[in-house]
Amino acid sequence: MTFLAIAANIAAILTAVFAAWAGIYVVIDLRKKRRKLEDYLQQVRSSATGDDKGQRTILHLTARLGLTEAEILHASFRSKRIIRTLAANKETGRADAMLLGYEKIQPKQMPDGDP
Repeated sequence: MTFLAIAANIAAILTAVFAAWAGIYVVIDLRKKRRKLEDYLQQVRSSATGDDKGQRTILHLTARLGLTEAEILHASFRSKRIIRTLAANKETGRADAMLLGYEKIQPKQMPDGDP
């Protein structure tokens, strides 16, 4: 084999290894951000009192978690535990903020008679 063929084979192998590593890194990073958001909202909900339902605006979450608005929205859409609600302006009645909150997922109940 010529030097050029050997170099091309090594480059192909290194490209595949780098692509696999980058893919794994992206998946882990997305999961870490989703967990960070879920953990914070769960903590807020557990310490909520009175009229506070443990919901927070995206701006609040951006300041507290150090994530961008896009990262927070992406993490909220990937999560089954985060609920999104709209807050309406009292004067106009139109939505002016999105609130994110934590919701526990109940295990599925088996219908009666099924094993």
